Amino acid sequence: MNGGANSREPMTQMLSRNTKPASQELRPPDLRVHWLGRTEFAHALALQEELAAKKKEDASLEDQLLLLEHEPVYTIGRTPDRSSLLGSAHLPHPVFSINRGGQATYHGPGQLMGYPIIDLRRCGQDLHKYLRWLEQLLIDLLAQYDIVAQRRESLTGVWVENRKIASIGVGVRHWITMHGFALNVCGDLSPFDHIVPCGINNVAITSMEKETKKSFTVADVAPTLEKLALNSIVSLRVAPETQVMNA
Repeated sequence: MNGGANSREPMTQMLSRNTKPASQELRPPDLRVHWLGRTEFAHALALQEELAAKKKEDASLEDQLLLLEHEPVYTIGRTPDRSSLLGSAHLPHPVFSINRGGQATYHGPGQLMGYPIIDLRRCGQDLHKYLRWLEQLLIDLLAQYDIVAQRRESLTGVWVENRKIASIGVGVRHWITMHGFALNVCGDLSPFDHIVPCGINNVAITSMEKETKKSFTVADVAPTLEKLALNSIVSLRVAPETQVMNA
């Protein structure tokens, strides 16, 4: 998997200089995966915006998948209803309002964050298909660790029985995706107690560590996710003759 540093140099230069393709056999517009390690939320958001802007201008660029974990932060999507934050003065970590769908959630150490920068014009401009692809990617990942996960009707995300183990919230501009998923791998889940996670009252939050009683780190799990994403990205694409690249 590509390595990354929490650098302050121009961000796309950092990716191109310090990383290499996960598979040298891939060619644009396939998927390039970057492991960024522990990264501040604002830094990762700026990187997504920069990559998405470049992708909009040059459709031949590879799609990207940023894998990382964050310092503690709360986020909420583009909604006038902010009740899931339960106010914000009491929150122990910063709050970011961002251009994704959905209500409040928490990100922090122990979560595997995945931010795909994918051109949906190559995927039939089908947002629902993309969301189901993200869910299946996480379900397949969890199966690798003997965790049986599934979708729940009308609730985007991934669940183990009635316990939520992964959240999904995406933003799309000019058919280029941003944001993505947060998989609870290990660590402290108590910051979720300060909000109504994803706007779902009384939802139980779980993690890979909690479900298996085994020790994991985000860095342990990320290479498995990378492999699955590289193998499954083809299922998201549509035939070149059906792609609409001038949308």
